[in-house]
Amino acid sequence: MGDDIAWMRVGPDGRLWAVNPEYGYFGVVPGTNYKTNPNAMKSITKDTFFTNVARTKDGDVWWEGHDAPAPDELIDWKGQAWRKGSEEKAAHPNSRFTAPMANNPALSRFCHDPRGVPISAVIFGGRRSNTVPLVLQAFNWTHGVYLGATMGSETTAAATGQVGVVRRDPMAMLPFLGYDAGSYLQHWLDMQERIPNPPKLFLVNWFRKGSDGKFLWPGYGDNMRVLKWVLDRCHGRTNAQETLLGWVPYAGDLDLGGLDIPRESLEQATRIDLGEWEYELESQKEWFDKLGATLPPQLELQRRILLEAVKNARRVQVGKK
Repeated sequence: MGDDIAWMRVGPDGRLWAVNPEYGYFGVVPGTNYKTNPNAMKSITKDTFFTNVARTKDGDVWWEGHDAPAPDELIDWKGQAWRKGSEEKAAHPNSRFTAPMANNPALSRFCHDPRGVPISAVIFGGRRSNTVPLVLQAFNWTHGVYLGATMGSETTAAATGQVGVVRRDPMAMLPFLGYDAGSYLQHWLDMQERIPNPPKLFLVNWFRKGSDGKFLWPGYGDNMRVLKWVLDRCHGRTNAQETLLGWVPYAGDLDLGGLDIPRESLEQATRIDLGEWEYELESQKEWFDKLGATLPPQLELQRRILLEAVKNARRVQVGKK
């Protein structure tokens, strides 16, 4: 269970250090239960605000995906009477909880340390059903900033009339940027000179799907398996396979103990498909053109280098056939 915001600064040891300026957690309630997020459930047992959930007769709260089955009668999120079996949702799909972090049984012992914690890795992540592998490590700082700058998520019916269109979201910050986006990306590039021991940069994608439309990776708590690989990479404890787009785990590098996932699903989740990536790299030009004159030239150069490498590799593949 994590936080939304970190304030980071360069410490005397040349590393980035971060503190959490927030008092607690703010999260979506539907689908939250003791299987998907036990620490969240323990954190919302007291001193918690709920918005747009359903209410039981005795004043408790309920939502779709709760561990307890739906009661026979509820007051729904609109304040109307609701009966079990109704086609209407009792809780709004985007209903929320707000709880103090003191309730979290897994709270870090460093949460109130004024020095914060050292940052080993910065991880970017969008929601893509194809192309982007489960985890990808950047070659260097500029390449990592490029991965963050071109990150995106596929639109849903709730967001736009078109479904499956990639909406670019640099560093997952598009709704929060207070100034020109190109200048923001330049700031990221400039920070390399100010951080003597910079963190490694990674891109993750928990949402890649197979041909059957189902997610290839189980997600939720199993994402810690990927984060372990990320930290092992940062500390030189594991290897990685170099691809044209970045480093990915070798088969067997991820700790899959106790996890029932077909080998084929894992291979698909971590695969680099050159055809998909050629299309991806071509489509990023529209986003860069939109940023205009302030786009750092290093990022457009990075895009062109990767595109030419992918095109050349595909020509070689065709020649072998």
